[in-house]
Amino acid sequence: MRSVRLIAIAAVALSLASTAGAAPALDAKGKCRDGGKFVAASMCKAPAAAGKCRDVKTKKFAKCGAPGTEAVPAKK
Repeated sequence: MRSVRLIAIAAVALSLASTAGAAPALDAKGKCRDGGKFVAASMCKAPAAAGKCRDVKTKKFAKCGAPGTEAVPAKK
């Protein structure tokens, strides 16, 4: 009984630790949010400064920094 409780507590602590390390992200409207709360824009990841970006779903070129975009990988 005691070991089951210990395992449950460890699982909860591990899940909280993994989400706490994540950087805040932009929401659909382009606002910086951390866990549902608005935070300073400087805390969000900066969009790719150089290069081109594309939509994650359609893979068409899009404006960098827009929600749902990713940097186009560089050719080697």
